[in-house]
This record gives sequence, structure tokens and C-alpha cells, in this order.
Amino acid sequence: MAGGLGTRMRSAVPKHLHPILGRRMVDWVLEAARPLGPEPLVVIASPESRDAFGDVTVAVQERALGTGDAVRAARAVVGDEPTSLLVLSGDTPLLTTELLEQLVETHRQEDAAATVLTFEPEDVRSYGRIVRAEDGTVEAIVEAGDATPEQLELRECNSSIYVFRTDLLWPALDRLEPRNVQGELYLTDAVRDLVSSGERVVAHLAADPTETEGVNTRAELAAAGAALRDRINLAHMDAGVAIYDPSSTWIEPGVELEADAIVHPFTVLRGSTRVATGAEIGPHVVAIDAEIGQEALVGPFCYLRPGTVLGPRSKAGTFVEIKKSRIGEETKVPHLSYIGDAEIGEGTNIGAGTITANFPHRPGQPKGKTTIGDNVRVAVDTMLVAPVTVGDDAWTAAGSVVTDDVPANALAGFAPRQVNKEGRGGKRND
Repeated sequence: MAGGLGTRMRSAVPKHLHPILGRRMVDWVLEAARPLGPEPLVVIASPESRDAFGDVTVAVQERALGTGDAVRAARAVVGDEPTSLLVLSGDTPLLTTELLEQLVETHRQEDAAATVLTFEPEDVRSYGRIVRAEDGTVEAIVEAGDATPEQLELRECNSSIYVFRTDLLWPALDRLEPRNVQGELYLTDAVRDLVSSGERVVAHLAADPTETEGVNTRAELAAAGAALRDRINLAHMDAGVAIYDPSSTWIEPGVELEADAIVHPFTVLRGSTRVATGAEIGPHVVAIDAEIGQEALVGPFCYLRPGTVLGPRSKAGTFVEIKKSRIGEETKVPHLSYIGDAEIGEGTNIGAGTITANFPHRPGQPKGKTTIGDNVRVAVDTMLVAPVTVGDDAWTAAGSVVTDDVPANALAGFAPRQVNKEGRGGKRND
């Protein structure tokens, strides 16, 4: 269910579409459900967000009339064939596949009409309370505002995640009538209907209550992001990656790191970035969709943009930005440089202040490519105006502007000859 607007977020962006560590909130829920092989996998969306889910089947809830109405909106795409229907809330990004597998298995073993995923949070707040019968089945789900003092003492709460038998759920939803002035229908009312009809409703208690907690505010969004960060970092460390300060290191779920990679504090690895064994990243590095080779050195204060490939034992150093470029084995870009749309060979050194001027400033023209060969020495403060090629073993002079191709083993450039004007310094006699 992802049709709500989430007004407490104070945002024009629907709550379920807010990003958390490289994915939208609802995408974390979808990725937790996919390994279960649901067919179909359906997102219940609002009319405004119906086109935001790519190739996932979408059912539209035309008006926000509660969770019961939301699930009823999916009936046409789910179908009437008797099956088990897993209902998830799109604002629970900490859900895991393992917990959902346990929930579904409990539903099957208990042969229940419905199974409620429950949890016992440290702060029960306004969560609905689970009232159990003597045999352990669910007798009622009582909203906090309707609970008696005794029921408010109960610790087990409703997560708003369920498994239903569809042949019993659809008739129960058809029987629902609004019990409030807003005309809203709730899944908890469907559970009450099943219990009153004599059907068996059971609960599966989550071992880790944090997995089921929903996100309703920006503070909770930040807390969920931190929890996901810790979960991802722990998995990498368990696999042999050295992360020196996990609390300041943010690694998105699509990033791959090999064992013995080293990540220093304040590093952000995003998208499909890959880091090979022995590479050392950070501190203060941002890498997006980059490939970092074996024993490469990156940082501190370095920005690797999409399409960057660093070869083995290469270096991208302090205040270096690289975009859509391939840096060869043992080539070094040590500091204060911008390298964009470039191909640099092996064993080359790029001096401080080097810029590849790749933008043509003419509408419709593509960015130019800079090609630098093997064992080249690009001197400090060199500007390479693309498209341009520098051959193997070539050198440039300090302060050069290279606009033409440089042959192999040539020395190119030369800044304007220095001129000294005596008496024209700070103590001038005008």
C-alpha cells in the first residue's frame, strides 16, 4: 500500500517516494517482497503517483478512504481465485525478506483466514493493540483511542502487515461500512469481521520490532536511513571489508566491495560502484557508479562521478573530480584536478591543477574526449582542450594550454615567457 500522501512529512513529495539510502521508501519494501515470488506484485498508488513505479503492476486508489478501501482497489488485478494475499505497508523500509517468509509460513501452518504481523516496540505510542484469546488466536485489534485502560497496557501491537485468504477477505471487505465521518474503511475492521464470523485469525510476533516500524516524519525517515546504513555496513564488514567509522560511512545497497577493501570515515558510495580488494577509499570521498580497481587509492576529498574507472594501483587524490573517464594502471591524479571524458593510459602522472576542458559551449555539440597515453608526464597547471590526444611518453610544460595533438615522446606547451618589469612592484614611484 503506497497511496497515502504522508502530510506529516511536510513535503510535496508523496511519503512513499522519499529517498532513503539510494532507494525510495516503497522500493525497500518491494525489494524485501520480491524474493518471495509474489504473482502479481501490486503497488496500490494514488492517482498522482500511479506512473512512478515502472514495470510493477499498479492499482489506483482514487480517493484516500483507508486501508480497507486501498486493498479493495487491488481486487481487479489480484483476481478472485483463492490464494494467499500478503498485504504490506509501503512506509516500512526496514522490513526483511526473512521476516516476511516467517510470516507467510506461520499463515500456512496455522491454516488461518488471516495472519497479523505483530511487534512489541519499546514505545507503544498510538499503535493498535492485539487482544488475544485464551487459545492464542487474535480476538481483536483495538485502536489506542478506543482501548480500555487494561488494553492500553498490552505490549503487542499491530504492524498493519497481514496475510489473508482472498476467498474470505473479499467478502469481508464487501461487508465493511464506514464507522467514521470521513467514510474510511480499515483492514482492522476486516479482521474484526472475520473473527466475528468464526474464522481463525492468528498473529506472528516479529523478533526484532524495529523491522516493522513505519515512517511518518522526516525524523523517522532519518532514523530509518541510519538503521539501513548500519545493516549494510555490518554485512560488508562481516564479508571482510574494513570500515573504520561505520556511523559516518554511507554505502547504498547496489554497491559491491571485495574483501580487504578499506573505507575511511565520511565516505559515500552510491549506485553501482564497485571496489576491488586492497583499494583504499577516503576519508571524505563520494563515488557514484564508479569502478575502483585493486589497490587503488582514492581521496581524501575526492569526487568520482558516473563512468569513472580507476585501474589497479591508480590514484585519485585530494580535491580531484573525475567523470566518465578511464584511469590506467598505476596512473596518478594526485591533487587539484578535473578529469572528464578522458582515457588515460598506464604509468602516467597528472600534475596538480590539470583540467580537461571537455565542454564545447556550442549548442548541440557533444563533449570532447581527451586521450592521454602511457608514461606521460602532464605538468602542473596544464589545460587540455578537447578533443585532443597526447601520445605515449610525452611531456607537457608547466602552465601549458594544449589545443593540438601531441606526438609520442614530445615536449609540448610552454607558457608565455616571463617578463620582469623593474620598479613596478608594491613600492612604485608614480
